Amino acid sequence: MTAATTEIDIPLGAPCWMDLMTSDVEKSVAFYGSLFNWTTQDTPPEFGGYKYFEKDGKAVGGCMLNQAEWNAPDGWSIYLRSDDVRVTAAAAQANGGTVLMEPMDVAENGSFAILQDAGGATISAWQPGTEKGFGVMREDNTPVHFELHTRDYDKTVQFYRAVFGWSPHVMMDTPEFRYTTYSDEDNARAGIMDATGFLSEGVPPHWSVYIGVADVDNTLASAVDLGGSVIAAAENTPYGRLAAAADPTGGVFKLRG
Repeated sequence: MTAATTEIDIPLGAPCWMDLMTSDVEKSVAFYGSLFNWTTQDTPPEFGGYKYFEKDGKAVGGCMLNQAEWNAPDGWSIYLRSDDVRVTAAAAQANGGTVLMEPMDVAENGSFAILQDAGGATISAWQPGTEKGFGVMREDNTPVHFELHTRDYDKTVQFYRAVFGWSPHVMMDTPEFRYTTYSDEDNARAGIMDATGFLSEGVPPHWSVYIGVADVDNTLASAVDLGGSVIAAAENTPYGRLAAAADPTGGVFKLRG
């Protein structure tokens, strides 16, 4: 199949891809296209209508129709790079996780598995073939950070160390704020937050993506104008100005400026 440009160096265990499951592909494509100036690239029919989101011709994610039999809400799925998804799946089971979808090959593109980590969050593994993952990151209107909120912090940090080879860097460990990143501050890429104190009852542990933008407030207002909604109002933090929004079908994403 014709691939979007995905040639950047992404280390093992780091986020390498994301895709959106949506109940309305046309509406989602229009929303993200208007909000972030993303374009789309179609794939051949045998790939079930899967589309690439691109920024300036470089891949920033994928989009597919959510199927009723999946029994999953619309939202973004995060993939971590693996050099062997079958080994990764076995390691997940050996370290308190669960294999939700057995490893599967996707033509020459690569292989993936869908896992549940030791804290109950869903995470996927991607073993590159012809497609490595993101074509651009850490720029405006592209993914700049990924974050896991969990109620089982210690067990979850150990899971990602053992299964995905993280070299965890403890950024903060106080009763009020516990946060560990994929690696040191210069190569953080992703973080795990102890969310025990603020995840509402019934909200499962989950991964989120941050999209970098030049102006968080204007982007949040535009998201609402385009049919989305505000999940968390913009606020200044030591890590930039942050906000959270949902797209028109309920897929949640975060903004960082």
